[in-house]
Amino acid sequence: MPQSPDNPYRATGNPQNVARPTEGDATGGLIPYKNPKALIAYYLGIGSLLIFPLGFVSIVLGFMGLADRKRNPVIKGSVHAWIGIVLGGLSILCGSAIIVSLFFGAIRSM
Repeated sequence: MPQSPDNPYRATGNPQNVARPTEGDATGGLIPYKNPKALIAYYLGIGSLLIFPLGFVSIVLGFMGLADRKRNPVIKGSVHAWIGIVLGGLSILCGSAIIVSLFFGAIRSM
């Protein structure tokens, strides 16, 4: 079925192959939905800046996400996992410093 000159968009009898990606999609690099542990570690790392006990969970999930990435290199999320680990550690350090200073401030005021 050849294309007619009056309608260049008419379907032909032999469809052409369209290049399709074999792995991933447009959001695979930005949002690692195939590595949910790294993604949850990222969000908990950000949340741990407000609620510091979330930092412990963020660190654990971050390392689990890195292990998943190492086992299966197709999935992404190592940056999200590292951000969760770093922010979780920072939260634990700052939260511990605040607790220690409150403790010594309470002892000093006695």
